[in-house]
Amino acid sequence: MEPKVYRQMGLTDYEYGRIKEILGREPNYVETGMFAVMWSEHCGYKNSRPVLKLFPTEAPWVLQGPGENAGVVDIGDGQAVVFKIESHNHPSAIEPFQGAATGVGGIVRDIFTMGARPIAVLNSLRLGPLENPRNRYLMAGAVGGISFYSNCLGLPTVAGEVYFEPTYSGNPLVNAMAVGLIEHKDILRAKASGIGNDVMYIGARTGRDGIHGATFASEELSMTMEAQQPAVPVGDPFREKLLLEACLEIIKEDLIIGMQDMGAAGLTSSSCEMAARAVTGMELNLDLVPRREEGMTPYEIMLSESQERMLLVAKEGARERIEAICRRWGLEAVVIGRVTSDGIMRIKEKGRVVAAVPAKALTDQCPVYERERRRPSYLDRVQNTDLSSLPEPEDYGAALLKLIATPNLASKEWIYRQCDYMARTDTVAGPGGDAAVLRIKGTGKGLALTVDGNGRYCYLDPERGGAIAVAEAARNLSCVGARPLAITNCLNFGNPEKPEVAWQFYQAVVGMSRACEALQTPVTGGNVSFYNETEGEAIYPTPIVGMVGLLADIKHACGSGFSRENDEIILLGETHAEIGGSEYLAVIHSLVAGEPPQLDLEREKAVQELVREAIAAGLVRAAHDCAEGGLAIALAESVINGGLGARIELESSLRPDYLLFSESQSRVLLAVAPACRDRVLALARQKGIPATVIGLCGGSALEVSLNGRVLFNLSLGELEQTWRESIPALMAG
Repeated sequence: MEPKVYRQMGLTDYEYGRIKEILGREPNYVETGMFAVMWSEHCGYKNSRPVLKLFPTEAPWVLQGPGENAGVVDIGDGQAVVFKIESHNHPSAIEPFQGAATGVGGIVRDIFTMGARPIAVLNSLRLGPLENPRNRYLMAGAVGGISFYSNCLGLPTVAGEVYFEPTYSGNPLVNAMAVGLIEHKDILRAKASGIGNDVMYIGARTGRDGIHGATFASEELSMTMEAQQPAVPVGDPFREKLLLEACLEIIKEDLIIGMQDMGAAGLTSSSCEMAARAVTGMELNLDLVPRREEGMTPYEIMLSESQERMLLVAKEGARERIEAICRRWGLEAVVIGRVTSDGIMRIKEKGRVVAAVPAKALTDQCPVYERERRRPSYLDRVQNTDLSSLPEPEDYGAALLKLIATPNLASKEWIYRQCDYMARTDTVAGPGGDAAVLRIKGTGKGLALTVDGNGRYCYLDPERGGAIAVAEAARNLSCVGARPLAITNCLNFGNPEKPEVAWQFYQAVVGMSRACEALQTPVTGGNVSFYNETEGEAIYPTPIVGMVGLLADIKHACGSGFSRENDEIILLGETHAEIGGSEYLAVIHSLVAGEPPQLDLEREKAVQELVREAIAAGLVRAAHDCAEGGLAIALAESVINGGLGARIELESSLRPDYLLFSESQSRVLLAVAPACRDRVLALARQKGIPATVIGLCGGSALEVSLNGRVLFNLSLGELEQTWRESIPALMAG
């Protein structure tokens, strides 16, 4: 085969040579395409596998870790939560509506493929500044696609996060997370076991959309990316709803051995991954594959990424019942092959073999690269920037209003109001708080869910930034009263073939792993998204953490708003003179420099345990994490969310701007009844946690004093108006 042909598919000369060695011959065009998609970074993880081994993945409560469609964690009483996060970055840069919509569709299929009923969707977005018309277009499209697909499925979008930085202008990030519930006995693995068993195709027909989407996601974007439009598949959430119900009914009746979504790499990945897991082979007859377009070639059929399709391995004698269930749901169900014993993926069309490849060659024999790692030279400049001589704001009230109006800190209602976050009627706490809380019907328990990450921290120090992403996610769950259980992650980075990017990736995983070990939140799976670059410029290294937690008693779920007159406000933790990487530094001083806040994981663990114990004991009326924007923003959010002002009196030797806007870690605001104050302070002393009473709830303004001097006094109305109106005004252009 001509080198330019396989290179266009994304294979290197070395990789093509390896394919010839494995097969003992030249691969044909179809086989080359199958290897190209399965050996792409998106499917094969060839640049990340050695590093991902650093993650802790086991715990007594982890029922399924990495390697399946989604992770599964025990929540007691024979129940489990199923969850995963994945990226759809490149498609969303081309066509944001369909890119985001199909991202939701794909991650939801990963959940019900495990046998679980999906119950919620979360998302994490990164875009360029909204002053740019293209970024507004991308934002509107991505939010529209997410809300359209999840709303049509009847799934609540219960939480998320959105950040804006110039680095994401050419390459937005759209990461989607889905969560489901299942009984232990119903957990299904994607294996093609049982020699001679029918391999069945159900769902939508196959078209030419999305061909080579996996390899497209494994390349850097360019200014000619609009020409890549055919790589973006089109989703149909109404068909997905039918597919979901049919699959769950099939699973409930115990009719199948395994099931796999035809997602990235389509029929190729679903078939070979199921066969490889079971150490079997598979014979497929492409003449039987339902199609919506005429004249499709075997190459196009095997690589199409048309949406809403599933591959099943039926139990012996179950074919007719599966067909009947699918007919009732208005879906096609066709036997397109059988499980074989020889380990070969054998693809036929019109009676002839058009591809014959060992299943494990496509999966387990994907080449793995140990990339050179080199610390980026820019770190010497940014980390050593002198921040001590920066001038203080002349007006702290004006500074706070400017910060609360920046899109990173402003209300995200413009986004979540487009989503039906109360669908299924189980949402106890939806978007806008520290974490979402959902009731588990028929029990007194609740699930807490969040997504978190900070690319700016990781740009300045990827190891510390990765650790903070995990710590903040766990802190958010603790603030609603939930015990963190496990994480899924989406690791968004630039080109790993560049030593500086490989170093960032390694360091971030080291930091995340360290935090996961300390906080006992193992990794159950996720997604690596490399090549997030435009014209050679990489995004900030952006690991996103999706985390689930359990509330033993949902009656104790805690909110973040100050809502009771004369409640006392306690600050747990300490504020340090550290403003590196902060919103204050970026917005007020136009600087991205310094080092991220320090993180003491033992202190973090103790603070979170204290918060959970105090909430469970009924001592806390509100709890809120101090994160981006620092103490001042946390206070502003709590008074806005609760509809009640507060008077704060601080004593410190720190500069006022450091005290107000430092993003020091392991800090939580608590609102407690006066009668409970001493018990909370005693608990803090027992755990060695600094705890300071800093004020009272009440009135219709937020007033903050330092050492007897009033720094600002802002009305609740002015704060709320500024906070709520910022993003709608920017989106209006």
